[in-house]
Amino acid sequence: MTPDFVEAVGGFATGVVVLTVRDGRDDLGTTVTSFMSVSLEPPMVLAGVASSSYLAEVLSRTGRWAATVLGAEQRALAGRFAAEGRPGARILLASEPHHRGGLSGALIPESGVTALECETRQRIEAGDHTLFAAEVLSTDYIARDRKPLIRVNRRYLPG
Repeated sequence: MTPDFVEAVGGFATGVVVLTVRDGRDDLGTTVTSFMSVSLEPPMVLAGVASSSYLAEVLSRTGRWAATVLGAEQRALAGRFAAEGRPGARILLASEPHHRGGLSGALIPESGVTALECETRQRIEAGDHTLFAAEVLSTDYIARDRKPLIRVNRRYLPG
């Protein structure tokens, strides 16, 4: 990967999403900026996760997960879920209001812009990432009054 490519794609403004999944008795999660809607009928999203991560392995064998679009005031939460060697999602969300999704069983932070419960329909290997194309099973909540957290040039900016 060239530094020019990293700089070029770093200039794309993107929303910030926390993916969470329940793995038996454990809860995992990560911050992603590779997330987009891809279909209205059926409603589908696409999320990119590093193929070498344990989360990619869990998402490959666990069909259901949650995606929370973070709000502008959730910069610290995005950082916690992005940190190397981070603990499980239950610890990362211990001081945040959250609940368990009724369809995915995943932990869902309650103070985001929106949260979706998803079921993987297709996995696509794409370089060093795996893309998870998923049907949206439910919209857990929508908070229209909250501004999204945006990432551009390797920094979080309020929406």
